[in-house]
Amino acid sequence: MRGRRQPALLIAALTAGALVLSACGGGGGNNPANNLQGKVDANDINPKPVSELKDGGDLRWAVSKLSVQFNYHHLDGTERDSADITEALMPRIHMPNARGELIPNKNYVESVQLVSTNPQQVVEYKLNPKAVWYDGTPLSYKDFDAQFKALNGTNAAFVTSSNTGYEDIEKVERGATDQDVKVTFKNKFGDWRSLFDPLYPASTNSDPKVFNEGWIEKPLTTAGPFKLDSIDRGAKILTLVPNDKWWGDKPKLSRIIYRQLDVDSTAQAFAAGDVDFIDIGPSVTTFQQVKPVPGAVIRKSLAPDFRHMTFNGAKGAILDDPKLRLAIQKAIDRTTIAKSQIGAIIPDAKPLNNHIYVEGLKDYKDQGQLVAFNKDQAAKELDELGWKREGEGTRKKDGKELVIRDVIPSAVETSANEAKQAQQMLAAIGVKLDIQTVPSELFFKEYVNKGNFDVTHFSWIGTPTPASSKGGIYKLDPNAVNQNYGRIGNETINKLLTDANSELDDAKRAELANKADEEIWKSGHSLLLYQRPNAIGVKDTLANFGAFGFAGFEFEKIGYVK
Repeated sequence: MRGRRQPALLIAALTAGALVLSACGGGGGNNPANNLQGKVDANDINPKPVSELKDGGDLRWAVSKLSVQFNYHHLDGTERDSADITEALMPRIHMPNARGELIPNKNYVESVQLVSTNPQQVVEYKLNPKAVWYDGTPLSYKDFDAQFKALNGTNAAFVTSSNTGYEDIEKVERGATDQDVKVTFKNKFGDWRSLFDPLYPASTNSDPKVFNEGWIEKPLTTAGPFKLDSIDRGAKILTLVPNDKWWGDKPKLSRIIYRQLDVDSTAQAFAAGDVDFIDIGPSVTTFQQVKPVPGAVIRKSLAPDFRHMTFNGAKGAILDDPKLRLAIQKAIDRTTIAKSQIGAIIPDAKPLNNHIYVEGLKDYKDQGQLVAFNKDQAAKELDELGWKREGEGTRKKDGKELVIRDVIPSAVETSANEAKQAQQMLAAIGVKLDIQTVPSELFFKEYVNKGNFDVTHFSWIGTPTPASSKGGIYKLDPNAVNQNYGRIGNETINKLLTDANSELDDAKRAELANKADEEIWKSGHSLLLYQRPNAIGVKDTLANFGAFGFAGFEFEKIGYVK
């Protein structure tokens, strides 16, 4: 299970590059893979004009599992394997560029304008009249209205991953034509460009049953450059082909073939030429395996993605006391973890110290001092909390041992390494970390999504709109889980994030978001580990594809050089 970028929210995901991978063949010292392509502070996708690309060709894409929920806005639909498929099918009203700026996508909109900010915020969309769903129905205000109503949180029958932004809309109206959309907000929402992305049709957003269950087996429609050709659950292969009703530039590829592979065989498949790229991510093992593959390059970019440890603070959980969570976090040496995990890929690897902004964004502030590594202080605070230690044993309080269940997915090298390191560090102060490895295919559905853990680790894949996209993670709503899986938060965090979301001034919004980050640290919500490398091993003949960084995929431009 990979991570993925999306301007509406973040995505909980494992990354293919974080897996335990078997040794691969190939070798030789003088091939392009030994000279790393690009820099970590630049988008690196081998950009080529489409005129220089061949017509046809397959892009063979490894996934750790075929999706069981192709509705991205459903709680179970936010894994990257799903999103990588739906992004080729569903409309993106705004596309992020390499700088993370959201630009109107001319395939779907002729114009997007913020026409009023006072007394109410009003945004008007003029849709591309050529844009149609696969059944021939034009995109219209009806699609925007149905998505707003499904995602605004007023109907609990819709099992949504996030209501951020949609809950601030008052109404969606028809303009002069069905392709003129007027969105009026009851509360100002600064990251309004992140909304309706991806856009789903009114026909599947109007009924909660269809919203929740209709997209489980396969995608129901398309309004993108590709369409579903076939899905074979037995062979674990899903194939997309160009959409014959697509009105934009004709795709260069003839097929995109998504193939489910065991996570520990992906590098071997790449080396054997069975897949055309591999997400190396934070895995040094994979990095070292990909470097000698003939005809391969490694493309790198700075990206808004990061590894973290989420704590479970739900009522009754062993970690429901924020003071206990903070004491434990101080005993984990994040610098050591970062350097050991990704030092071979990013030599100056260091901990990430902001829950909202990553390094490389102008609004990033280092605010992680509260949990700076201090083993002695951690032990002292545990003593003060009544968790006493006798000799070298596990701490106890009222006869109960301080045993924390760390749930990680199987065959994920990065999670296993992080867990083992944390286990050793916590053992030094008398805290027992019980590592429970569960099947990867059940990790999110049965454990993370249900809060069935004391602590767990995975990647959050960032967005160009971090202030609003983090709401589903760090806001605490007693009536909905969203992506705050550990149920940790408070009204101060909620208000600061809400105020940041409603601030149209970029500088003021960042100031509020950084104040929210300070409070998130105080709550012991999660321990940030390090910014995840965007390192991609790819065939050297593949163009307009690789380490996208902050940018989105332009599927119709992906292809092979002549």
